[in-house]
Amino acid sequence: MIQTHEVVNQAPPREGVDEFAAHAPLVEAVARWGSGAAVPALHEIGRHVGSAAFQRDAERANTHPPVLNTHDRWGHRIDEVEYDEAYHRVIGAAVASGAHTGAEAAPGPGANVDRAAAFLLFAQVEPGHACPVSMTHAAVPTLELAASGLREHWMPRLLSRAYDPALSSTKASALMGMAMTEKQGGSDVRANTTRAERRAGDGLAPEWGAEYTLTGHKWFCSAPMSDAFFVLAQAPHGLGCFFVPRVLPDGSRNVFRIQRLKDKLGNRSNASSEIELDGTTAWLVGDEGRGVATIVQMVTRTRLDCVIGTAAGMRQAVAEAEWHVRHRKAFGAALVDQPAMSAVIADLALESEAATLTAMRLARAFDPDATASAGTSGSEQAFRRLATALAKYWVCKRGAGHAAEALECLGGNGYTEAFPLARRYREQPLLAIWEGSGNVIALDVLRVLAREPEAFEAFFAEVGSAAGSSRAFDVALAEVQALVRTVGAALADDRAGAGSASLRARELTERLALVLQASLLVRLAPDAVADAFVRSRLGGEGGSQFGALPAGVDPAALVARVVG
Repeated sequence: MIQTHEVVNQAPPREGVDEFAAHAPLVEAVARWGSGAAVPALHEIGRHVGSAAFQRDAERANTHPPVLNTHDRWGHRIDEVEYDEAYHRVIGAAVASGAHTGAEAAPGPGANVDRAAAFLLFAQVEPGHACPVSMTHAAVPTLELAASGLREHWMPRLLSRAYDPALSSTKASALMGMAMTEKQGGSDVRANTTRAERRAGDGLAPEWGAEYTLTGHKWFCSAPMSDAFFVLAQAPHGLGCFFVPRVLPDGSRNVFRIQRLKDKLGNRSNASSEIELDGTTAWLVGDEGRGVATIVQMVTRTRLDCVIGTAAGMRQAVAEAEWHVRHRKAFGAALVDQPAMSAVIADLALESEAATLTAMRLARAFDPDATASAGTSGSEQAFRRLATALAKYWVCKRGAGHAAEALECLGGNGYTEAFPLARRYREQPLLAIWEGSGNVIALDVLRVLAREPEAFEAFFAEVGSAAGSSRAFDVALAEVQALVRTVGAALADDRAGAGSASLRARELTERLALVLQASLLVRLAPDAVADAFVRSRLGGEGGSQFGALPAGVDPAALVARVVG
């Protein structure tokens, strides 16, 4: 009998994988910079996120997106977002594993690397939940600046590994978000119009510090079901940072009107919203007029997580692409054995390894002991000030093109929502936008150059340790050092209104980022990986698209590093 429907030449499901064990650059980074104690837990996470059940939850959380309920059936305003149970299982597992505040709950050498690895593994399969997980991680240093009563009440809840989605003043755990952006200001948060007025009397919780009421509209507020938010608002003496809980100390709901959920390109499992604040109760953190300085540590750490999240996406993209081409045949042979395709997969793997190593080195720089133990001659705090901006700009910008090339490896399958790479393709651009798009970050690099020369000294002390490894690297290093001097001199003209330095901000940022990645690979990766990266990214060999590698590169050696 002739069969009308027989499935052949399709890849089996990619499941039952230990995603940590199969990712050699991540394993090596944890061994190099982590605490050592987290390895068994990371294998457990790797098996969990690589399971069929977790992958189904990741898919369901995105195909059954959050729903806004502004009122209950009787007409009472409730402002709640309803998530599918799959989302709660995903984020609950991430919180239980310490992917949010594990480094702050148990600080020490390598703690931020351990936490970054856990975060990367979860974000690799389901990126939407990573938003509130990241913001909670990033909120800790800003919460440290709050009044002692506020800090002592909320910090243990942020550090808890319990997850409870209910809004309650009595639960033991909490997630945090932030609301800075307004429709008229965008990245220019100093143009914000939300007003903060000091409340007379003792207020609801005098031990939490100075109490205010906020009135205004926030254009983007992600994860609105978080338990509390840091919000920027104009106080009588300038922009301030304010702590806004969803539930007040007396158990009543704070005024937090969710006007609508954003219909986003990607990031579908995570709710992003517009909110209205109308006499909303808030507590000042830091001083009036110092709002940006107060919240900047939170911003810096979410930028770090943008880098980690992009590296996570690159790992998913190349792993899924490699899996497909290993099992798919065309023109009489497996796709992976055909030179043109193997070169593409190898180049995707090379980009993934560079991003992973950059992300994990950056995470190490956030450990409080890193200055003494990282083996560099410069200050780690100064190094991370520049390196965070460079990595946020370059790694996150590379993510979208990387996802597009990986999707293409699957052909028509890749362009369907039945496979995860369509979701990843829509996700990656977000990480280049969130917490500062390209120009914002590149101009931040210029500010560092103008105001913090010690950051460039620490940076070149780090990358310069790879000097002498190859002629292409040495030339690129010398050229970017010369460019720093040129742009630095042009900054004086910029202050006079010429603007010449800002025209080269992106060029400077990109070239510094590539030298950083090359230096890390030269010092820490196998020779085959470092050689391929330096020749293709710095030496001008190959081409501008993924898959145009220099002659003599061994594709199999590059791929095996990233997908096992």
